[in-house]
Amino acid sequence: MFEWFTGLVRTSRTENLPPRIREAIIRQQDQSEILIGWVQLAVVLTFATLYLVAPKPVNAEVIFDPVPYVLGIYFSFTVLRLALAHRFRLAAWVLTLSVVADMTLLMVTIWSFHIKYGQPPAFYLKAPTLLYIFIFIALRALRFQANYVLLAGFTAAFGWLILVGYAASSGGDITRDYIDYMTGNTILLGAEFDKVISILMVTFILAFAITRARAMLIGAIVKETEARELSRFFDADVAAQIAGAETAIEAGQGVMRDGAVLMVDIRGFTALAEKLSAQDLMGLLGEYQSRIVPTIQEAGGNIDKFMGDGIMATFGATHPSDTPAADALKAVDAVVAQGRSWARDRAAKGEDPVLIGASVAAGRLLFGAVGDETRLEYTVIGDPVNVAAKLEKQNKTEKTIAITNLATYQLAKAQGYQPEADHEVRRGHALEGVAGSHDLVVLAS
Repeated sequence: MFEWFTGLVRTSRTENLPPRIREAIIRQQDQSEILIGWVQLAVVLTFATLYLVAPKPVNAEVIFDPVPYVLGIYFSFTVLRLALAHRFRLAAWVLTLSVVADMTLLMVTIWSFHIKYGQPPAFYLKAPTLLYIFIFIALRALRFQANYVLLAGFTAAFGWLILVGYAASSGGDITRDYIDYMTGNTILLGAEFDKVISILMVTFILAFAITRARAMLIGAIVKETEARELSRFFDADVAAQIAGAETAIEAGQGVMRDGAVLMVDIRGFTALAEKLSAQDLMGLLGEYQSRIVPTIQEAGGNIDKFMGDGIMATFGATHPSDTPAADALKAVDAVVAQGRSWARDRAAKGEDPVLIGASVAAGRLLFGAVGDETRLEYTVIGDPVNVAAKLEKQNKTEKTIAITNLATYQLAKAQGYQPEADHEVRRGHALEGVAGSHDLVVLAS
């Protein structure tokens, strides 16, 4: 059991986590401190309200009452702490001071009861206000750090022992009679030790629960961060499938779907690459992809992979769709418009315009994981992938910017695609590596 608990504590520590994950956890704790501050403010306002509505002793005007002063000081401290929590990351000593201040407020308030009501110190040992100790201990659980829960519990137990010691040393009658204890201002040490033991037991149980919860919190943050990082290297839908898979993903798992494949690349990229430095070439690719990728995604496409200057996107593969071909052709129209805008922008800056080409093919696709146990990749397999790749190359022969085959074009129109103008149909063309003749539709030239 002890080994399991210590292992759990090690799991909940953040020292060995990547810096970005540690920072995410710390941000969560910062938000918790703000929440704690607001709860503390609510508690002190509750104390103040209860004090104002509570019956006052007959001779209250001649007895010193420290409660208003304690509440005033604690209110000021709480407001200051809350303001600092909103603006800065609170240091450990501030958090420690806050825990001690909570318990000091409560103990001084309880201690003052015998003065306020003109009774011996044993009087305050029966005050139900002691129950607020558990509120202050539980309050520290919001930060998901067991050390502050333990600090609160130990401070409370130590503070109560001081109050018991003060009452006993101030002439309080110590009894072993429970009835005498309940009906008079006497001290039953067993009852007071029960209170201390209860405080410590609640503290340990809550600290243990927080340790477990913190381990789960760290695990959740790690998974969330990993999913967010995956979405930078994979399409968002693919990343979600990887992160949310109920069982381990294995090579060979896949589903057949009706979809469409879009291919986009830069015209004359090889010759362009020979003229540019490596830095300028990567800058050009970054500029190109920053324009084209969002355009495809806004049209409902999922980026399957980058192949140098080539971009392969799918529609209806990662998730079923009733309009994959129509969405793909709408994406082509948007990509062509974006490419022309990019060319104009480069020309305006005195740079050589860069032309892009695109193609689309629709049909049955197999979407799944390929590779082996050491390296997996989600991708699509099927005739549309091959046809789209061949069509993209055919742009050069046809001297076009974007083309598709007639079957895909007709399917897209049946799915709701409405071209702004009639597109040229070129019949009976051969595609390298694809059997038979093909009717091509020029989407842009």
